[in-house]
Amino acid sequence: MSDIDRLPYVEAELNYLGATTVRPRYYAYEPTANDPPSVMPYEPHQMQIHDLRPIQGELGLDVQGFALVEQRSAVRDFWDDEEVRHVYYPEAERFIAEHTGASRVFIFDHLQRRRVPGVQDRSRGGPRQPATRVHVDHTDRSGPQRVRDLMGDEAEELLRGRVQVINLWRPILDEPLRDAPLAVCDSRTLGANDLVPSDLVYRDRVGETYSVKYNPAHQWYYAPQMRRDEALLLKIADTRTDISARFMPHTSFTDPTTPPDARPRESIELRTLVFHPA
Repeated sequence: MSDIDRLPYVEAELNYLGATTVRPRYYAYEPTANDPPSVMPYEPHQMQIHDLRPIQGELGLDVQGFALVEQRSAVRDFWDDEEVRHVYYPEAERFIAEHTGASRVFIFDHLQRRRVPGVQDRSRGGPRQPATRVHVDHTDRSGPQRVRDLMGDEAEELLRGRVQVINLWRPILDEPLRDAPLAVCDSRTLGANDLVPSDLVYRDRVGETYSVKYNPAHQWYYAPQMRRDEALLLKIADTRTDISARFMPHTSFTDPTTPPDARPRESIELRTLVFHPA
């Protein structure tokens, strides 16, 4: 019996990339009638999603691509963008640097999400919804490009060292999270052809993410009932090539054990560039 077979699990549907003859494309905004249609067919698969808490101490960003960590924050209101920038950003920079041994951490974005039943993501005026497809936020190409976009004259020097894109994700309810938890895929179980470069179209530029094709070898995990003082570190991209976890697929999912009266998910994620000297 393997280690994963000893872990409790739930079974849930995850949305992989379906068959398409053209490059996948989707929008970072509500598209207009003049925009070409999105190309992002879903192919749902029922998967086992294992409880990672029994093996929490064995997880690592460079091995599986994720880690569950304790990180208490002084932030009172995670929906207050000013408080997030002035309180949470400095906390997170210190925490990620300590956890990874980085020489520098640069937070370039944050995003709060609130699940509103029946509402589509990016609906006008509404909060962002949990992401419901298996994906990786950056690719082998777009990770370094973010450094060039954001770091100006320092970019090429920084790219001579190791650069990681790491997200810090946490629930922000004042009770354990039961609704729409985050599932993370062990990077070691990815196949060579599972990641499909896809266009993420902004109003002023086109980014690139990975969509993910179904592979029955994928091993999925989650942390049941995450608390506000817990967070997941997610390896999004890494310029180092001699490790198993360069890119880590993830998605929200509908947990079949969620009680009907559970409060809808509220969460925040920070997107960071993490630098190590050459």
